[in-house]
Amino acid sequence: MTSYSSLGNLKMSCNHVLRACNLTKLFSHLQKCFINLAKLFLQPQKCFNKPEKVILQPCKTVLALAKGFLQPCKTVFAPEKVFLQPCIAVLQACKTFFQYNYLLLHKRFPVKPLYLQQNTLLFRIILNFAVQIMTTAKTIVSKPFDIKKIREDFPILSRKVNGKPLIYFDNAATGQKPQVVIDAIDYYYKYQNSNVHRGVHTMSQEVTVVYENARATIQKHLNATHAHEIIFTKGATDAINLVAHSFGKKFISKGDEIIISTMEHHSNILPWQQLCEEKGAILIVVPINDAGELLMDEYKKLLSDKTKIVAVTHISNVLGTINPIKEIIDIAHAKNIPVLIDGAQAVAHTMADVQKLDCDFYIFSGHKLFGPTGVGVLYGKEKWLNQMPPYQVGGGTIKTVTFEKTEYADLPLKFEAGTPHIEGGIGLAVAIDYVNEIGLENIAAYENELLVHATEALTKIEGVKIIGTSKHKAAVVSFLVEGIHNYDLGVLLDTQGIAVRTGHHCTQPLMQHYNLQGVIRASFAFYNTKEEIDIFVEGLKRAIKMLK
Repeated sequence: MTSYSSLGNLKMSCNHVLRACNLTKLFSHLQKCFINLAKLFLQPQKCFNKPEKVILQPCKTVLALAKGFLQPCKTVFAPEKVFLQPCIAVLQACKTFFQYNYLLLHKRFPVKPLYLQQNTLLFRIILNFAVQIMTTAKTIVSKPFDIKKIREDFPILSRKVNGKPLIYFDNAATGQKPQVVIDAIDYYYKYQNSNVHRGVHTMSQEVTVVYENARATIQKHLNATHAHEIIFTKGATDAINLVAHSFGKKFISKGDEIIISTMEHHSNILPWQQLCEEKGAILIVVPINDAGELLMDEYKKLLSDKTKIVAVTHISNVLGTINPIKEIIDIAHAKNIPVLIDGAQAVAHTMADVQKLDCDFYIFSGHKLFGPTGVGVLYGKEKWLNQMPPYQVGGGTIKTVTFEKTEYADLPLKFEAGTPHIEGGIGLAVAIDYVNEIGLENIAAYENELLVHATEALTKIEGVKIIGTSKHKAAVVSFLVEGIHNYDLGVLLDTQGIAVRTGHHCTQPLMQHYNLQGVIRASFAFYNTKEEIDIFVEGLKRAIKMLK
């Protein structure tokens, strides 16, 4: 993402290592100060007998250390969202802590239970921030981004295509699978294969626990409030269709409006378009500028009392644009309009905290998060899912059935008809654990380096035009070459072992906006390298020369 450096973006030079080690020493010192202060809370009388020596001096030390965080953090990492905000919070909390104790102690206020409770609460707030910072620092220093080891985790990267080492730049279409995911699926079929839920025998009960643990892993990853807000689907397309059908059946009427954007994938256009045709509703489209960014002022104007839902992509699969989804959600919620976010292109590159975003629905596919194909996730707020009727019905979705009436199951089962993709859910959870072990911040930083490197190299080639130049981008570069069809270039690149995607990428309205038939798309993942990009650029030059 071009707008941020990140925690994992450590260039392992001597200076960076030294600075990282110094930061760790700072954190260790701060933690000791906090521990000492905590011990003092157990001896309030001692604190009040010698306040300047016992409390005020440690407070001053803590305050100085907190101030010391900011400059080295900015120098080494510049992690606006993950690191600096906790540091600033520590600084403010320490100031409050110092001032609070100073006033109380110098005025010789008596020790009261309320004082001790407030002081203890304040201490816990400071300690929580300190632990967060300490944990992150240790992770960075102890686990550098090891691209060689990461590539070894993906067996397919060792194969050759047309006699050349595979260079896989089609990650926006699907991600490759690490060995741990392959092993999890293999283990399921060798030792766990059984149907989930309601089985009394050992294997059914065992695999039900594993499957529901996978749901809990996804809940934790998205920071959903409840595990039952996580609905397993066949993929992102299936998840959007579920919402369009079920939400639409309950809440959409003739004359209502549904808002999407120009850059949407067909999967986030067709279900809403079909719903509008069935219900007599109106599909409203948010325009974009030439850089591929949503026109937010126009978006605000389009919202009205008739708007029943907004459905937009988190990251464009063609442009790479990272949309301001928090702003989009907040603006809609100000008018009590729910929002669905298509996170299919986002989950492999950035964290999606659904509580922080406050989105009503968030969807993604497992295969783009390096998990199995055929499995996806719909997160939905409990209040909406409880009101929505089942999308498909059958085995697993019911409490009781008679020929006269059926009572449907509670969440999440009422939306999960039939035998689920059991190994898919299990494999997806393993993929999420794998990605989190590397760290999405680290991944974003590394992929940003790849994006910058590729963009700079491509812009130097005569006749190349990049489509999608937003200031906030994920690791996707779509382009065309003047006078040459994108398909022809894709074929010639394939002969060199380079896999890219060509065509309209299931975004024909977006292509119409740019007056194009199609583009070439190179999309990167954290297992790609700058060396691969260099080979790709040279291969593109050869292909252009042949076709010119």
